[in-house]
Amino acid sequence: MQGGEPLSTMKVSESEGKLEGLATAVTPNNKNSSCGGGISSSSSSSSSRGGSAKGWQYSDHMENVYGYLMKYTNLVTGWQYRFFVLNNEAGLLEYFVNEQSRNQKPRGTLQLAGAVISPSDEDSHTFTVNAASGEQYKLRATDAKERQHWVSRLQICTQHHTEAIGKMMSHAEGQQRDLIRRIECLPTSGHLSSLDQDLLMLKATSMATMNCLNDCFHILQLQHASHQKGSLPSGTTIEWLEPKISLSNHYKNGADQPFATEQSKPVAVPEERPVAESGLLAREPEEINADDEIEDTCDNKEDDLGAVEEQRSVILHLLSQLKLGMDLTRVVLPTFILEKRSLLEMYADFMSHPDLFIAITNGATAEDRMIRFVEYYLTSFHEGRKGAIAKKPYNPIIGETFHCSWRMPKSEVASSVFSSSSTQGVTNHAPLSEESLNQVGADCYTVRFVAEQVSHHPPVSGFYAECTERKMCVNAHVWTKSKFLGMSIGVTMVGEGILSLLEHGEEYTFSLPCAYARSILTVPWVELGGKVSVNCAKTGYSASITFHTKPFYGGKLHRVTAEVKHNITNTVVCKVQGEWNSVLEFTYSNGETKYVDLTKLAVTKKRVRPLEKQDPFESRRLWKNVTDSLRESEIDKATEHKHTLEERQRTEERHRTETGTPWKTKYFIKEGDGWVYHKPLWKIIPTTQPAE
Repeated sequence: MQGGEPLSTMKVSESEGKLEGLATAVTPNNKNSSCGGGISSSSSSSSSRGGSAKGWQYSDHMENVYGYLMKYTNLVTGWQYRFFVLNNEAGLLEYFVNEQSRNQKPRGTLQLAGAVISPSDEDSHTFTVNAASGEQYKLRATDAKERQHWVSRLQICTQHHTEAIGKMMSHAEGQQRDLIRRIECLPTSGHLSSLDQDLLMLKATSMATMNCLNDCFHILQLQHASHQKGSLPSGTTIEWLEPKISLSNHYKNGADQPFATEQSKPVAVPEERPVAESGLLAREPEEINADDEIEDTCDNKEDDLGAVEEQRSVILHLLSQLKLGMDLTRVVLPTFILEKRSLLEMYADFMSHPDLFIAITNGATAEDRMIRFVEYYLTSFHEGRKGAIAKKPYNPIIGETFHCSWRMPKSEVASSVFSSSSTQGVTNHAPLSEESLNQVGADCYTVRFVAEQVSHHPPVSGFYAECTERKMCVNAHVWTKSKFLGMSIGVTMVGEGILSLLEHGEEYTFSLPCAYARSILTVPWVELGGKVSVNCAKTGYSASITFHTKPFYGGKLHRVTAEVKHNITNTVVCKVQGEWNSVLEFTYSNGETKYVDLTKLAVTKKRVRPLEKQDPFESRRLWKNVTDSLRESEIDKATEHKHTLEERQRTEERHRTETGTPWKTKYFIKEGDGWVYHKPLWKIIPTTQPAE
């Protein structure tokens, strides 16, 4: 993409979860001359009118855009300036000879439903609009910023109208899917079985009918296009927002998995003992006995690239059906790219350095405590990755929980950030054995952790950790949103956390960065991106942290920078730079420097209960069969087990909808837009107000 603006430069705003372009500062131009490329826009939520200057920000709302672009006609005529209008209400891209002829009939019109808008890799100004009818506009803006704005607006309009057209077929396909599942849920023997010849014929004819309906719908769309253009070009195609694939594969085994390969064969899976029905499952909180927890011996390394290499055709098939900006929340991804743990357990790994967590409240001053929090925060992401290859944790089932704890000898918790002299040093701790932890007994701090999947649509997780001895706790809720960005997948972490230091009467609010899975066609890897903030309203200290994504040309990977500031005096008291998975450099206002080498930081293993003592809905017990199959590289069997869990969740959700039964969470209570643990430490231990 020489000279071009890569799509991966798009990011998600940390404030509203809106798509935002990094290069979007386009000033609307009211004087669209024949040699200019200014663009203007209008919408119900936009206040820019006339010649007012305003930086563009990408959002999910639709706005009409108009302005001059260069359009490539042919080799003889070449490029010509034309006045383009994006009509969002009609889903049309129209162009005129100039702005003065705008009230006349357009020289050309493209239907955007089913279209593909693609920035060109030949330069940073050109992009193409490929209509479903096969017609293509090759356009050129005056600069990269203007191109980015046009591409963003066109993609949003395209997605909206494509979804609207596809609703009818989606409804029919949903009904047919239910029919197939009802047939396949029947027993394999008896008076009425799933192998009954009449039912098998019904299953086959319903599939054929849906194929015919799809083809008819396809022809109607082509016919509509032909009325506009007069004749159909050769090789005309229609593309849908949702994957258009062979129905025989789509409903194979009743699975909602559009990425099954021809080589995949049904695998006989022993019938699993079903988890209790949601209406019968005990939803009352339970007290976890710390004596039942033992040091975790599970080691699910994720360094095997073989499965990714072997399943490259599946990845290509997946990529061929996704559209830029598509929400992947409900897309069923191939099983072989899964990590062998739940997302709830991944959140627990953010607490793998409990010594740094506990040390926050040991800070002698408010400034010291904010710096300690930033140090803990920046060191918490490294252990969250289980290997160099980017894989996806299991999507938690609603009601799923995860419990664990950590023990940390009090002697291992730093008393002061400034305990060393002004000379440079590397923070490093030796790992602690289970025997040494048992010996110290009461001389240990204990950090307890609980997480719960509190919502399915949207997928919201709540997690809570506390250290009772130090009167500190953290409560957070996170909603993950995934989008397809071309050769990357972006995951936005919507939500916030609050750290409470009850000894000091302080609360620290913080957000989480976005995550990106890069190079998904070759060797996928993860990087973090975006700005996050940490604020303590009581003390007036704040921190601004930026996770830098790698530039298109050059630059370092995994770079992070941060500043800790005293807002009242507008003084920067600490600066941080380095890599979030390598070495961090802290520079304090007094000139002192400190280095933290994350690769040498000892990881404290969490303590968990054995599977036999876990509730049926606890992560490791719930996903045991999937995890065991992945360990044995039995991908088909893992897929079957995973589908069983997901299908049970869908069935129970339908039952709750039909009966009007709301879901009852176990450990978290909804408060406003967030979720709070039912027994937070601040309700048990009174907050003190120390004088400083």
